[in-house]
Amino acid sequence: ALTVRFITRRFIGDYDPTLEMIYRHVSVIDGEMVHFEILDTAGQEEDSLQIEEKIKWGDGFAVVYSVTDRCSFDEVMRLCFLINHIHSSPKRSSGSEQPPVVIVGNKKDLQFDRMVSTEDGENLSKALKLPFYEIS
Repeated sequence: ALTVRFITRRFIGDYDPTLEMIYRHVSVIDGEMVHFEILDTAGQEEDSLQIEEKIKWGDGFAVVYSVTDRCSFDEVMRLCFLINHIHSSPKRSSGSEQPPVVIVGNKKDLQFDRMVSTEDGENLSKALKLPFYEIS
């Protein structure tokens, strides 16, 4: 939903959230045309080789979890560790600079279904030294 909203500028409830997609989008940021290729992994269970290939593919990452799903939150640290590990590997030719990573807690409007507090997200982001946002 986050990716679809970014591209269309509106919320679309009818889409398959389990379908992995690559979206292409052009946007003007700070006066410059930026071409995005966004891989929406849909958070499906995958083997470590598939995850590694997807992390190698990316130049920046939004690690998104649902505030209504504790298991998705518990995956954030592992994914951030993998991103850091894979992008700091000596095999990568792009240098040692780490890609931008942001932690995003989604569905903050569902207060009655919340399983992950804002404080939990903030504490994790501080521990990992990454920006954190909660959105709906």
